[in-house]
Amino acid sequence: MAWTKSPQSLIDLFDKSVPSGANISRRKMFGYPAAFANGNLFIGLHQNDFIIRLSEKDRARFSTEFGERIFEPMSGRPMREYVRLPEELLSDARKRASWINRSLQYAEAITPKAKSPKRNHVPQSVKRSRA
Repeated sequence: MAWTKSPQSLIDLFDKSVPSGANISRRKMFGYPAAFANGNLFIGLHQNDFIIRLSEKDRARFSTEFGERIFEPMSGRPMREYVRLPEELLSDARKRASWINRSLQYAEAITPKAKSPKRNHVPQSVKRSRA
């Protein structure tokens, strides 16, 4: 399944929406721009969607206000803590910032991700020659 690139206007909106902070980093997720707090993804893009991670309580409130907008990058494979922002939030900087702040607070409350130890990768051809 080929994914489409996010439109530049959405990338620009994402760039303006990422809060600043010492614990916030940017990198790619699924090849799209994403922001992490303490190593935990809290906002990002996927194709034409701006996604945010919310607590169960905030997801319920979000669903009540905007309808069910679960993020499902592949059919039948929902990412249960993530929702897609509706046009109403994309076009309203103040409301969008409020929901992004909730997402950030939730990500900051999650135990920071431990860094994966570096693995000493041995190519298959070397493994075979050692046998």
